[in-house]
Amino acid sequence: MADANAPEPTGGAPMGGLSAESVGNRVRGFFISSDFLLPIGIVAILAMLLIPLPTWLLDFALAVSITFSVLILMVVIFIATPTELTSFPTILLIATMLRLALNVASTRLILANGHTGTEAAGRVIEAFGSFVAGGNFVIGIIVFGILVIINFIVITKGAGRIAEVAARFTLDAMPGKQMAIDADLSSGLINEDQARTRRKELETESSFFGAMDGASKFVRGDAVAGLLITFINVIGGIIIGVAQRDMSMADAATNYTLLTIGDGLVSQIPALIVSVGAGMLVTKAGVTGATEKALFSQLTGYPMALGIASGLLLLMSAVPNMPAWPFMIMSALAAVGAWYTNRKSIQVEADQRALEAAESEATEAVPTEEPISTALQIDLIRLELGYGLLPLINATHEHRLTDQIKTLRRQLASDMGFVMPAVRIQDNLQLPANTYVIRTKEIESGRGDLRTNMLLCMDPRGDQITLPGEATVEPTFGLPAVWIQDTQREEAMFRGYTVVDSSTVITTHITEIVKDNMSELLSYAETQKLLDELPQSQQKLVSDLIPAQIQLGSVQRVLQNLLSERVSIRDLPTILEGIAEAVGYTRNMTQITEHVRARLARQLSDSNTNDDGVVGLVTLSPAWEQSFIESIVGQGDDKQLAMAPSKLQEFITQVRMVFERQAMQGQTPALLVSPAIRPYVRSVIERFRPVTVVLSQNEIHPKAKIKTMDQI
Repeated sequence: MADANAPEPTGGAPMGGLSAESVGNRVRGFFISSDFLLPIGIVAILAMLLIPLPTWLLDFALAVSITFSVLILMVVIFIATPTELTSFPTILLIATMLRLALNVASTRLILANGHTGTEAAGRVIEAFGSFVAGGNFVIGIIVFGILVIINFIVITKGAGRIAEVAARFTLDAMPGKQMAIDADLSSGLINEDQARTRRKELETESSFFGAMDGASKFVRGDAVAGLLITFINVIGGIIIGVAQRDMSMADAATNYTLLTIGDGLVSQIPALIVSVGAGMLVTKAGVTGATEKALFSQLTGYPMALGIASGLLLLMSAVPNMPAWPFMIMSALAAVGAWYTNRKSIQVEADQRALEAAESEATEAVPTEEPISTALQIDLIRLELGYGLLPLINATHEHRLTDQIKTLRRQLASDMGFVMPAVRIQDNLQLPANTYVIRTKEIESGRGDLRTNMLLCMDPRGDQITLPGEATVEPTFGLPAVWIQDTQREEAMFRGYTVVDSSTVITTHITEIVKDNMSELLSYAETQKLLDELPQSQQKLVSDLIPAQIQLGSVQRVLQNLLSERVSIRDLPTILEGIAEAVGYTRNMTQITEHVRARLARQLSDSNTNDDGVVGLVTLSPAWEQSFIESIVGQGDDKQLAMAPSKLQEFITQVRMVFERQAMQGQTPALLVSPAIRPYVRSVIERFRPVTVVLSQNEIHPKAKIKTMDQI
């Protein structure tokens, strides 16, 4: 790079602010840069289709074609997987274009100068026609025909078929491989970066084999074109020799046929070499895609391949009547490339060994024992499976367990505003084969037994199932159920039964356990994350409220109180506004929560509206209202319920009787009480009937339609 502070050269006139020397450097850099070698080469190939070539340049171009073909074959032999040569379809296209362009250039010379003798199209074609064909055009025709048959019928056809089958099977296997990656990610076997890498490899695999399926047609078309060009050269040459050059039929046939056969051989041999390389590549197991930089780096990345190509070219230069200089030049270039790339690879290996040694020393300098702190980490939600249930994770059908858990997390976030922690799935060989266990914070919260190849049939009314099968108990709600065969699904649905598969059973169980434990799973960090993810327009409310008026831990407690009664916290701005209003007159978490619930009256009324559009209510009699009010002792934040045990038992009995009567009628009403006693009534009911909703009059929206169904 030129020094920016150096004086401008005096020689040469400046060109647009640049000296002649700097312009020359840029022009040289344009042609030397590898970024422009490929475009320049493609343009040169296309130019050969239109511009007549002198014989010496044609000889050199034919040597380049043979070198290119040998190099392709050697690289294919030495690579471990097709992933290392993803640019092969591009290479195949360029090699085919080069051979066809040389065919056109040689055809032009043969037809124009064939009457002058066998040197009309260069010494390479003459050497192939005389040495390979033994100077006899009949022998040349036979050898040429044999090479075409080998290339067209055997190698090209087989390689094309393999490429076609590999492309089809690779595309068919993509969904299963994608599901396997998702399963490994969900079970914790791989992380996000590893999953992303494996997905990229899967994409490049399908792209590579799809491209190879199409690229194999290049070789097949090249063989057909070689036959047609040979036929045209022979017929056209004889016509030109006899009609225009006043040659005898025998002389014209000898000259033009020998030249044409030499041209065909010098084209078919590189085509045969490339076909062999293509066949070897598609028979390897592998993947991936290509660019121009990959083309240059991959073809020159194997020193041994360049060395063997150099030796073979050197031997070819010693063939009698073969022009030695083109092959010797290409041999020297290949040898220099082999030496350079070998030195570079040795340096890379040395650097790698030094790096590994440094890492090994660093590893030995620190204790290899796993830190004790890792034993303190716990899984918020963990699903343990017996070995017989592992197919639920790796299954390829639409009811795969990992997909259902992902859907569950999204559904909970939408319904409750609660981001469910990731579920860690692991096998447990200590469990029975068909048993699963759900743990929250390492504590067992539920378990069940499944049959992976059967369906669970239940009666929504709780009655016994009359279908034949294996009797069991539904693990989530404890309903009587039966395991039935898949062939019985339609009959069970016709009878009004609920039919679910094993994955749905686990997902439903996880859903209920998570809903029962949402208040515990909402951590301090999750609360902060919910606040941080609020829109920018709501951040002013957060900054004014926390920590000036209330601590984050208190906000967390209010949200936990709401979640414990399965109240959605998705409308977080309204909840924060309610907290901001309540902290003005109280610091009691219960009273703040009650005020927030009143602010959520519309939401609470809507969530408890039945199919008829009304909020079904069971009211508390004035006598019980008075009993609860009189049983509250203490002042301010120290208030608590102190009701006699006999009185509490009587209340529990009446609540059970009333709500069971409503359940038999298919109704799920809410219990309506006065605002002052709602927290205390709820604290009693949640111990024996946690799903029962307890509302106060303040939590019924003025526009909600209500209907009193019973009274306690």
